[in-house]
Amino acid sequence: MDTKLTLKLDKDIIEKAKSYASAKNRSLSAIVESYLKALTSDSKENFEEIEITSFVRSMSSKSSLPADLDYKKELRDYYSEKYK
Repeated sequence: MDTKLTLKLDKDIIEKAKSYASAKNRSLSAIVESYLKALTSDSKENFEEIEITSFVRSMSSKSSLPADLDYKKELRDYYSEKYK
């Protein structure tokens, strides 16, 4: 069963990712799903066979989130401000 997932990413990365997906004749959702499936696979062999491209590395955020971050509060505050 498919479920919707919302991600917050840098606008430039999203545009590059869309171009990449289009060039590969795949949807961005399919590419992300494939990557996440490989990451969470029970079989380490499958993951070790996957080469992480420079494009995927460029999507990585170098920042880390605080352990006590209340993302629900942050999201609520964001939408409250956005839809004033």
